[in-house]
Amino acid sequence: MENFATVAAQVAVLFVLVAAGVACRFARLVDEASAKGIVNVLLYVVTPCLIVNVFQREFDRAMLAQLGVAFLVSALAHAAVIGVALALARGGRDALPVTRLAMVFSNAGFMGIPLEEAVFGPKGVFFGITYVATFNLFMWSWGLRTMRGGGWNARSLLPMFVNPGTVGLAIGLPLFLGSAVLPPVVGRPVEMMASLNTPLAMVVIGYYLAGARLGAVARFRPAYVAAFVRLVAYPLALTAALWPFRGIVDRTMALSVITGASAPVAAMVTMFAAKYNRDVDLSVGLVSATTLLSAFTMPAVIAVAMSVI
Repeated sequence: MENFATVAAQVAVLFVLVAAGVACRFARLVDEASAKGIVNVLLYVVTPCLIVNVFQREFDRAMLAQLGVAFLVSALAHAAVIGVALALARGGRDALPVTRLAMVFSNAGFMGIPLEEAVFGPKGVFFGITYVATFNLFMWSWGLRTMRGGGWNARSLLPMFVNPGTVGLAIGLPLFLGSAVLPPVVGRPVEMMASLNTPLAMVVIGYYLAGARLGAVARFRPAYVAAFVRLVAYPLALTAALWPFRGIVDRTMALSVITGASAPVAAMVTMFAAKYNRDVDLSVGLVSATTLLSAFTMPAVIAVAMSVI
């Protein structure tokens, strides 16, 4: 119960920021164009700065080993849930790719990282970044192909390796390996940009929640399965898979990965749906509905994980 209260309190703080985003929409302080601009700033500026900033620490061989474990766990978890999505997801031509991606991809960057920072501190973000990086690898490969349709080609795979997450890792990881500290004239701005992740992400989520179209979800039964897998079944299955290894793997690492896995449907599902003319209303509804539900499911799931790992 104590674990639940701790996580719930931090989630409540995040949802106060979400409420600010809702207010911004109703007060017309933010419109569609400016919201998209903020998302671009978050993706292409804040995310790389956040990754570089968390790697600004003295090299630790044990943490490097656990970082490798975190990448392995995240990759295996994504591969497993893709198998589940292929087996369970239902829908027509335009809805099926949306429900599949909704099961697999969480808002680990915008929702997971702020919560990891609040509950587990900088170390939680250090390991949580691995889930976000793995998310990018799978989203820009399997996710892109699923939503777009068609085959593979070198051009389509390029975003898998060159995206904001991998750019941040390419800069930050060598700094960590060499225990290198950025000079203040660079390091301080990077730190300041990184600190924008939580408030900006929550405001944007609130903006889009205020315009949520939940009817598309309520009328589509496969969406209930997708939401259940995303918010409950998948993170609890990951918890069960990590339970035998408690005491072997770093506890903060395991809990950070589970936190990323417990986040609601990724906003990028809607971006891809819009780009490739899939069911945008369904994707917006799933992102919005699971974000609202996550206020209850994330504290419960993370509390269970904290009590058994």
